[in-house]
Amino acid sequence: MLHTRSIAAAAVAACLGGLVLMPTQSQAAPGSVHLYKIYYDSPGSDTRTNTSLTNEWVQIRNTTAAAVSLTGWTLVDAANHRYVFGAYTLGKGKTVTIRTGKGTNTATNRYQGRAAYVWNNDRDTATLKRSTGAIVDTCAYNSTKVDYKMC
Repeated sequence: MLHTRSIAAAAVAACLGGLVLMPTQSQAAPGSVHLYKIYYDSPGSDTRTNTSLTNEWVQIRNTTAAAVSLTGWTLVDAANHRYVFGAYTLGKGKTVTIRTGKGTNTATNRYQGRAAYVWNNDRDTATLKRSTGAIVDTCAYNSTKVDYKMC
């Protein structure tokens, strides 16, 4: 009987210990700025029209509780095509789309101003870096069966 109580006590202690180690709401992860989606194969034929080029894009999402300055941050592919953010702040909970073609920058859309595609239609890797060069996030894809990748 003493042995049974000891096992029961140990089980209760283990359960309580697990509860103590579970994160509280204030200890939960604060969010991140990360690659969210890559639309690497724009609809239709690859004609290099600006419409086709602006339909190739990468989205970056800010899930933190504060706005984050992306000034000087870079988005690069495996071939080192590089987009550098000018003065820009991504609001808390917001998403920005970086389009390959030409257009007028807004709070939700930024344009690389390119006349050729950046993202390969079969495989590539997107890397988001801070202005210091530190890698924030990467997202790779390897498929021709779909046109986009959720990161």
